[in-house]
Amino acid sequence: MTQTPDSPAPAPLLVEVADGIAWLRLNRPEAMNSLDNALKDALVAALREVGDDPAVRCVVLTGTGRAFCVGQDLKEHVRSLGDPTSTLATTVTDHYNPIVLALSTMNKPVVAALNGVAAGAGMSFALACDFRIASEQAGLNTSFAGIALSCDSGASWTLPRLVGPARAKELLMMPRTVSAQEALAMGLVTRVVAADELDATVTELARTLAEGPTLAYGSIRRAVAHSAGTDLADALAHEATLMELTGRSSDHRAAVDAFLAKEKPTYTGS
Repeated sequence: MTQTPDSPAPAPLLVEVADGIAWLRLNRPEAMNSLDNALKDALVAALREVGDDPAVRCVVLTGTGRAFCVGQDLKEHVRSLGDPTSTLATTVTDHYNPIVLALSTMNKPVVAALNGVAAGAGMSFALACDFRIASEQAGLNTSFAGIALSCDSGASWTLPRLVGPARAKELLMMPRTVSAQEALAMGLVTRVVAADELDATVTELARTLAEGPTLAYGSIRRAVAHSAGTDLADALAHEATLMELTGRSSDHRAAVDAFLAKEKPTYTGS
């Protein structure tokens, strides 16, 4: 659509909630969904809102156009270099860290639909999700060292856990675009599908998750994250706490009753 001087700028983030699924679409296709302040602010707010909304039982993060997200908007960053009060550290603490924490810790599953390249913080956002369904046209690139930067948005935490420390350092220090099929072989993505099948595949997965035992899914997320930074005894104790929580849930009772009746359970997410 052609913009006229009087027409409002498109929203940088499109949010749609239906049937228990929240779709968050990064919407700066002309800039390959690079992250300017408006988009970062909108994404922080939207993730907090859908994370707290009990009606939302699965979240999907994707992009519009030919990219998922290529990370920081460098044009905006160059302008900010002249402002002594604005640094990359401030956007990391104000934007990127809250975004990744929301993606990683909300008490419901999160799916990244990789419609195109995911680079820099965009790749990190995808790695923070539980599932990454990639179009065969997608690619992943850490990008940071290519512009003489360290890594952010959790890349130093998620990458080694997915591919091991040695491969993680290779990808971070010698950035290149990893194809969807190579990313699948590495364990960086969950599944690769044809570009014209991406929406249908992600929708089917999101519906399955939204109809599932949300509290159990959230507890599994928390158990896996907790175990990454503790010893076995503490991990076992944490599992016991979460088992007590889910064992008292209405979803657990519904699952047991349905099993005994040889029926399919209906979950409410509580």
